[in-house]
Parts: sequence; structure tokens; C-alpha cells
Amino acid sequence: MPNIGHISLPDFPLLLAPMEDVSDPPFRAVCKEQGADLMFTEFISSEGLIRQAAKSHKKLDIFEYERPIGIQIFGSEIDSMREAAQISTDSNPDLIDINYGCPVKKVACRGAGAGILQDIPKMVSMTAEIVKSTHLPVTVKTRLGWDDSSKYIVEVAERLQDVGIKAITIHGRTRQQMYKGNADWQLIGEVKNNPRMGIPVFGNGDVDSPGKAVEMRNTFGVDGIMIGRASIGYPWIFSEIKHYIKTGNLLPPPSIEERVRVCRAHLDFSIRWKGETLGIVEMRRHYTNYFKGFANFKPFRQILVTATSLQSIREVLTEIQASFGQEVWVS
Repeated sequence: MPNIGHISLPDFPLLLAPMEDVSDPPFRAVCKEQGADLMFTEFISSEGLIRQAAKSHKKLDIFEYERPIGIQIFGSEIDSMREAAQISTDSNPDLIDINYGCPVKKVACRGAGAGILQDIPKMVSMTAEIVKSTHLPVTVKTRLGWDDSSKYIVEVAERLQDVGIKAITIHGRTRQQMYKGNADWQLIGEVKNNPRMGIPVFGNGDVDSPGKAVEMRNTFGVDGIMIGRASIGYPWIFSEIKHYIKTGNLLPPPSIEERVRVCRAHLDFSIRWKGETLGIVEMRRHYTNYFKGFANFKPFRQILVTATSLQSIREVLTEIQASFGQEVWVS
């Protein structure tokens, strides 16, 4: 069983990736119900925490049933990151995760997220300072390198382990690739199979089915898998992978009743946590995926992504269940 410091995880744990504007408490709740073993907050700006920005501090909200859960922070200044780690520690998560992987321009081009992959010594120094600043386990999520000419992840993982991180998650692309092309799991496997590595190594990138998860485990020997985009609107990916690992059989796709039930639960939590207006607006990105694969869903989607009242959304969900109750899911 892979342990992250004092945190015990099951054999081959499934991690929910920290995704900006996605992995908030309402989304984490439905993923936890479906079997996510370790989850993270959305990434939180170190500068936002230090300046007490309301949006950043709201992201520190965690709930007991979510445990184990990590707070993920990002930034480009060592002092700010150290202070942010201390603020995050006060929120009592189970671990602190450092984002060295976000490829978006407004983050990476300021030297944060994947941007720090252009300055490995700073990356190591920053990590060392964060480890010293908290009693919690510190983990890292990163990429293979900045571009094809700088895939130094095997050495980088060693150096981060040497300054005290307790686990590393590697997305199998460079920053230059963003999310294009195929993830390269070969290098992730090299990190995992490096005899110098003694901490859990989790792989991330393109795992969108139980078969793919098992293939990555068997081929590259990773300790577990982090799932991001494949879980959006489809939290069942976690239970499906677990069932397949345990039995060798694929679960049938969730029924329309199950999809509506989970979608309703997600929506209700979103409104409780964010208020009705924001909760309704931010739920819109999830509807298409909840009902992906059903023919003639488009008219319902149009209503869901424009409706402004909770009552009308609930009525549409009821109508969806009635309309598609006998329909076969087509993938």
C-alpha cells in the first residue's frame, strides 16, 4: 500500500486531479461517493492567500468526509509560497500539494505552475522551503519538462524527493504540449522504476477508461493514477476502474436515473456552497458530460445552460429522466 507520510492509501489508489473551476467541494463530493481515494482542492494562488483574497480563501474549504484531501498551492515567489503553505496548514488538510504543472499562459509565463520547469534549482529550493514550513506531508504535481528538449523529470523527481516531498504525480506531457498529443507514460515509468525513488509515483494523462488504467498500472508499475478531465460530469470513472481491477469485468454505464440523481446532488451542493446564482452558472460546464452519449439531448442542454432559476433546471432534469428512461446509452 502506498503511504504519503502518515496517510495510508489503498492498493493502487485513484486520485482526483485538482482542476481550476472544476474540483470544488460539490464536484469532489460526487467523486468521493464514486470511490476517489485522494482528492485535492482547486489550485490556490499563494499571492491570493497572502492578500486574503476572498476567492482564494474560499477554496480552502474542506469537509471531514473528503479526507484524505490536499490543498494545492501555486506561485512563483519562494517567500509567498512558504507563507501560503503555512496558511493552508492552518485549514487542517491532510497534505499540501505544490502545483508545478499548470501550463496556462497566465500562470506558466509568470514562472509559476509549469513555468518553474525552466528553473529547476529554484523549483528545488522552493520545495525545500515549503517542506520546512509545515508539519504536513508535501507532495508535488508536475510535468515531464518545459519542452521536448528539457524532459528532466527523472532527475527532478530525485531532487524533489531528496528535499522531502512524500509523493509525486507526473502528467505525461511537457508544458509546450499543453493538453495536445498523447501523454508519454514511458518517462513516468522511468521515474517509478528508478531504484533511487522511495516515494509513491502517480501517473496522470489520458486515462479515460478502466482498461487504460489497468494498462498503465501493468505496463509502467505506477503506484496509482490521477484522473482529471475524464471525471468531469462522469464521476463513475472511479467506481468503474475499481470494479474492473477487482473483478476483471466492466460495469454497465450508469442509467439515466443514476445520472440525474448524481447531477441533482451536484447541483444542490453547488447552490448550497456558492449561492443560487453562482451555483447555477458554474454548474453549466458539467451538464453535457453528465448526459453524454444520449441522442437528441441538445434541446435539453440548451435549456440547462441558459436557465437562471433552480425550479426550471429541476423540471428539465425530471423531463430528461422521463424522456430517456427507456433509451439505450450509445457512448
